[in-house]
Amino acid sequence: MARLLGVDLPRNKSMRIALRAIYGVGPKVAVDVLAAVGIDPNKSSNEISEEEVQQIRTALDEYTVEGDLRREIALNIKRLRDLGCYRGIRHRRGLPVRGQRTHTNARTRKGPAVAIAGKKSIKAMK
Repeated sequence: MARLLGVDLPRNKSMRIALRAIYGVGPKVAVDVLAAVGIDPNKSSNEISEEEVQQIRTALDEYTVEGDLRREIALNIKRLRDLGCYRGIRHRRGLPVRGQRTHTNARTRKGPAVAIAGKKSIKAMK
């Protein structure tokens, strides 16, 4: 099993798919890196040699991936929170940041629904 940037690549997958296990590497970056190194994108991750792994590692140095990318994103969010701008407030409150509705949906950001005590009895009175 190949290990790149602290991530174990999945076994029995083509390299263009296996490289996506690295945070910040998507379809385009994976194909670009393999093309730069000269490895067939359909080659299995089991068949890759240590020399090829080293070449991929050096090719990925051009991109911001894994820990550096996570740190950069966290710092960007922290900056927005500290500024107190609209987006920062939405991050602080754990609500959707990009204009999505919250009356219904938004359960990914808001968490599981919490029942309000006594709400049924109010409806029964109407």
